[in-house]
Amino acid sequence: MTASAAPALPAAVIFDMDGLLFDSEILSRDAFLSASGEIGRAASEADFLVMVGRPWTINRVYLQDFFGEAQDIEAFGAVWRRHYVTLKATLALKAGVVEFLDHLDALKIPRAICTSSVHEDVAFNLALHGLAHRFDAVIASGDYPKGKPAPDPFLRAAEVLGVDPSECLALEDSHNGVRAAAAAGMRTVMVPDLLPATDEIRALCRLVAADLHEVRTHLTP
Repeated sequence: MTASAAPALPAAVIFDMDGLLFDSEILSRDAFLSASGEIGRAASEADFLVMVGRPWTINRVYLQDFFGEAQDIEAFGAVWRRHYVTLKATLALKAGVVEFLDHLDALKIPRAICTSSVHEDVAFNLALHGLAHRFDAVIASGDYPKGKPAPDPFLRAAEVLGVDPSECLALEDSHNGVRAAAAAGMRTVMVPDLLPATDEIRALCRLVAADLHEVRTHLTP
């Protein structure tokens, strides 16, 4: 989607959720730091950022190594979840979401959410902002064999929409999400949230955009 390589309109758009549609990564970060403090363990934002865009199955292994074998990771996960739930009512939309969806409606382009989060969280977030009717499919944890950075979630999204992966535009905010979308063969765009684009990530993307408003300007007939 750069000026030198602008593609035709995609057949479908695949959205990540956390940090891309909703400003939820920052809530998850704050909940993680609070939960770590509650169990008496020091943690930093850098420790959290390692986990962004990955499923619990991978992050569980990371956390076990981080906290040590003496820590019950499922118990920590429950504490983390409790802190996150207390923050969910403050969840905000990211810039440009509604305008982007309106633009896709005008272009008659189908779209799906493809996330490492569970369906319960997706349903809550969409209901909070009245967006449930604006997506044709939701692919969440449990819907694919391997999570991001494996391509499986994005391949499943394309399959459900009945579109070839190469004809899909994938929008991501995390490094692992970009890796997954690119591995699926999708036209990948990063809209950074907590993680900036690295040289590796830029090489996998058609565009690194400031927000969804910028991405929308590149989707013209």
